[in-house]
Amino acid sequence: MKAKMAFQHQAGTAMECLSIPITLHKETVMDDLGREVLKCGFKIGGGIDQDFRKSPQGYTDNGIYVTEVHDGSPAAKAGLRMHDKILQCNGYDFTMVTHKKAVDYIKKHPILNLLVARKGVTST
Repeated sequence: MKAKMAFQHQAGTAMECLSIPITLHKETVMDDLGREVLKCGFKIGGGIDQDFRKSPQGYTDNGIYVTEVHDGSPAAKAGLRMHDKILQCNGYDFTMVTHKKAVDYIKKHPILNLLVARKGVTST
């Protein structure tokens, strides 16, 4: 099923929209080996190294998109939604980032100050 939430945006170019600030505080949980890990409760897709034409969500550019938000997670509590496009994370530009760089950047910070664009809210 293709999403109707995708933006028409080329990486590295200005995007006319308002951004929604979201502050996400990760929660500490124990993994199967008894180690503390920080969980944020969302998954992402996209990146400048990915072919957006193969996106199962139907995205129309190489941005970093939220593809899943777990119920009751820090991401859900912070207001992050499926199909949000992450423009920045802690001031780092996510419009020109590979998928792996985005994942690594999200994983290494206990607090994520995100700027997201949301179709229907931040653009027409």
